[in-house]
Amino acid sequence: MSSSIKRLDLVFLWHMHQPDYRDHATGEFAMPWTCLHALKDYTDMAAHLERHPGIRAVVNFVPVLLDQIDDYVDQFATGSFRDPLLRLLATPDPDALTNAERRLLLDACFRCHLPTMLVPFPRFRRLHELHELLAREGEQALAYLSGAYLADLVTWYHLVWTGETERRREPLLAELMAKGEGFSLDDRRRLLAYIGHTLAALVPRYRALRERGQVELSATPYSHPLAPLMLDFQSALEAQPDAPLPLAAVYPGGRDRIGRHLDAAMTSHAARFGAPPTGLWPAEGAVSAAFVQLAAGHGCRWMASGGQVLKNSLAAATADTNRLWKLAGAPGIDLFFRDDQLSDLIGFEYAKWHGRDAAAHFIARLEAIAAAAPAGETPVVSVMLDGENAWETYPYNGYFFFDDLYELLDAHPFIRTRTFAEVIDDADRTPSTELPRLTAGSWVYGTFSTWIGDPAKNHAWDLLCAAKHSYDQVLASGRLSPDETVSAEAQLVVCESSDWFWWFGDYNPARSVADFDSLFRRNLANLYRCLHLPPPSQLEVPISSGRMDGEMVAAGGTMRRAGEQAP
Repeated sequence: MSSSIKRLDLVFLWHMHQPDYRDHATGEFAMPWTCLHALKDYTDMAAHLERHPGIRAVVNFVPVLLDQIDDYVDQFATGSFRDPLLRLLATPDPDALTNAERRLLLDACFRCHLPTMLVPFPRFRRLHELHELLAREGEQALAYLSGAYLADLVTWYHLVWTGETERRREPLLAELMAKGEGFSLDDRRRLLAYIGHTLAALVPRYRALRERGQVELSATPYSHPLAPLMLDFQSALEAQPDAPLPLAAVYPGGRDRIGRHLDAAMTSHAARFGAPPTGLWPAEGAVSAAFVQLAAGHGCRWMASGGQVLKNSLAAATADTNRLWKLAGAPGIDLFFRDDQLSDLIGFEYAKWHGRDAAAHFIARLEAIAAAAPAGETPVVSVMLDGENAWETYPYNGYFFFDDLYELLDAHPFIRTRTFAEVIDDADRTPSTELPRLTAGSWVYGTFSTWIGDPAKNHAWDLLCAAKHSYDQVLASGRLSPDETVSAEAQLVVCESSDWFWWFGDYNPARSVADFDSLFRRNLANLYRCLHLPPPSQLEVPISSGRMDGEMVAAGGTMRRAGEQAP
């Protein structure tokens, strides 16, 4: 390594996101993934950082996720559960469950990564084997499963979704896992109390990490909208000139809507964490020149995206993601680009390795980057991926991988972990390189093909555009009261999430497609009802039939297509 290289700066960005799973007309949670990922992954990720105070990182929270965590905290505080699985965990008499409740438990409680979340637990595995045996005989055979079986099932499901750091700290979890069966109402109530306490502690834990300077808390526009597309559908053509587009020419009032999402994200973070965010991880790393300029005007000092976006922007097969960039015409904002290879090693590959070997391999790659850097430059390596989705494929939810990785990094002589805010405020940093143009795209392939261009995705956009047009007309008429206007706005925000569009398409598992298709159409129907309009009959028809891949890749916002992992 050249003696002029003083250091390598490594920035981890852990992105925490789940779409809004609530039916806003009833308050019920249609899917449990926010609670489960909070219990397992958001908790573990905080604990890894707390155990290694010398490690710095950026943690990105989407405000709509934080809203749902607050909702769960309220459920536990009041004892009124709007998550059906928590309600069934709390039920005093499992023998009195309705047929619909029984079916829900049997359908939901094996939805996890079986090799790491079921196979290692013999008592849970036995419940699964019994279910599979009876399922071959049909619905009538499943009716023989007792209330005791169902109580054990829902208890085990929540136990396997606890964080590994918590299993090593919390005696109750060890006690219940050792007991293994015959869980009493008192056992389940103690588990519920533990879950409630864990979720209530999450935001304060991350705020404490921020206040001691270890973590920078960044944000995404409020409900995770695909901002470049809401600003201009034509932006999809920059990376894919032949991509089919929706029938609607534009999303009505898209610029105003993205401005509202940005302002709401700033307000959310300031209220919860004591300060607005300095920077943004846009939904799916989706950027365009227009969006960067808009975000800069809302106080954003940095933004991050995928490495392929930089390659497309430079029209080059390779590009140096390990430096800061500034877009010409938007001087007030620094751009960071994901090191796709290193990020994907963590997201897809290292789960198969021994933790120490994976950590050593990762650091060796960083050392090679430092050695290859031009003299006098300090590389800034940006590793960005989900802080929730990859870990269930790791043994012990990645506990040993993180222990080894953070320990080796903390002791390294010239690699130092930093936050993006620290990098841009460093007076000694290598100056930013001007990017003449920015080709609109996302972290996935550098395009927007995951969210637009497919017939089903385009149809979903047209349904949303039609609903937004009705929203604009009704608001302009003045027919809604102030409270009704607030309700309609809240429902529209949910409909504008990018997550719905991800799942449409016949390459995704049919079960997931059906779940998200149904919830998206329900959200649109609820929006029309907020406007005192009858929902169009089109919303009764599934947008995409999907197909069954035969095996779930993962669960709960993690069932991504093979080879893809949301950052």
